[in-house]
Amino acid sequence: MKYLVTGCCGFIGSHLTEKLLKNKNNQVIGVDNLSSGTIKNIAGFIKNKNFKFLKEDLNNKNLINKLKNIDCVFHLAALSDIIPSVSDPKTYFKSNVEATLNLLEIMKINFIPKIIYAASSSCYGLPKKYPTDENANIDTRYPYAFTKYIAEKTIIHWSEVYNLKAISLRLFNVYGPRVRTVGHYGAVFGVFLAQLANNYPITIVGNGRQKRDFTFVSDVVEAFILSSKKKVKKNEIINIGCGKPISINNLVKILKPNKIRYIPKRPGEPEMTFASIKKAKKILGWGPKVSFQEGIKFMVQDLKNWKKAPLWTSKKIRVATKEWFRFIR
Repeated sequence: MKYLVTGCCGFIGSHLTEKLLKNKNNQVIGVDNLSSGTIKNIAGFIKNKNFKFLKEDLNNKNLINKLKNIDCVFHLAALSDIIPSVSDPKTYFKSNVEATLNLLEIMKINFIPKIIYAASSSCYGLPKKYPTDENANIDTRYPYAFTKYIAEKTIIHWSEVYNLKAISLRLFNVYGPRVRTVGHYGAVFGVFLAQLANNYPITIVGNGRQKRDFTFVSDVVEAFILSSKKKVKKNEIINIGCGKPISINNLVKILKPNKIRYIPKRPGEPEMTFASIKKAKKILGWGPKVSFQEGIKFMVQDLKNWKKAPLWTSKKIRVATKEWFRFIR
């Protein structure tokens, strides 16, 4: 099989590419403009004979000549910070929506039959029902969430009109090695571990009682691969989460930091993310294999590596929070 992975240098994209290349019968083309991903994430397999890396933006029209004879597309390329999306929505629309449209046009012209999309559970906004299933009300609170959702809608529409096979995976709170540790909405796990490794106070937003549906990256990768093998008539939208929310306070208690600092709760953030994964089990035969306890153990077993990660200090986070309040009422 020949695959295309967009965003191959990102957190999830690099893990997915690495897993695909473990099958010597697979060939992978990876595309990334390195706006948020890093070459370090693909250093372990960049010289693999079955891998070809293209440093390209998906909005580049000339990509059409470089992406041929592909069996399936994994589309993970996107901008994913909230505050920059509020202050610069046009850039997010171009990266997350226009680039997706250009990719779909390439697929249509080059007869690429299937796409698996990394959608975001942020489309649910402040859910009114838990666990949250795929039929829940859409409530996009920020341009980031809006553009990710519009890209999903575009993919589903193209699948119906142009006979493409499409599966959109709405991901919940993914964590694991290579997770981002910086950014206005950096993954809480990565931020905490980088702070812990460098002896900085762990910074908790709000009272810490909010719960998140933490899902280990290897489980998410497995969902992508199962989706690529699944035969669908046209399209499916599927939640991918652990289905067992954990409070931030519980996470911090396990990490045992020397110091904790609390900062004001940010408006528009849900009290809980909690995925209903019944559909994933039914259609994909998928379920999470890595427990929260196992995931934490895996993440902290080599804490010295987190000293090398980009670090957000408490001061930087407080500044980002002020920015949050400035733009979001």
